Amino acid sequence: METVAAEARWYALQIRHHCEKKALTYLSRKGLGTFLPSRVEIRRWSDRKRTIEVPLFSGYGFVYASLADSTRLQVLQTEGVLGFVNHQGKAMPIPEKQIHDLRLLTTQQMPCTVHVSLQAGQRVRVRGGCLDGIEGTLTAAHDDRMFISLDVLNRSVAVSITGYELEPA
Repeated sequence: METVAAEARWYALQIRHHCEKKALTYLSRKGLGTFLPSRVEIRRWSDRKRTIEVPLFSGYGFVYASLADSTRLQVLQTEGVLGFVNHQGKAMPIPEKQIHDLRLLTTQQMPCTVHVSLQAGQRVRVRGGCLDGIEGTLTAAHDDRMFISLDVLNRSVAVSITGYELEPA
């Protein structure tokens, strides 16, 4: 019986936070293709500013590999790698077009931010601005405006948060 070689595809990996670059370097040394989309960010401290490169998707990276048992084991035994991003226990391949588009976006250094998909009824926290840290329930999304219900005075207060960044609470 002849075994068919598994086709190499792009897969997303979950990687220990702040170890993305190191883990993908280890995978590259093992002869695997890797990709870590990143962006430039200005970090501010009380006494200085510094421009640094940070992963576009914190805690994630991409590997180009076949999922043959030996290769899968090589990837999973790499320091910093937590596992493949999967659905119902099966690693899901990333379409080549999406990786190509991400490469194009990052090599052109287009300003971009990652947005978490939020749904009505979900608990959220405002990031930045004068509402920084306020938590509430996302109640609706209309075009470019969103509203959250804030539990400020034990009453619901609808606030337009146009221009604010939200994250799951």
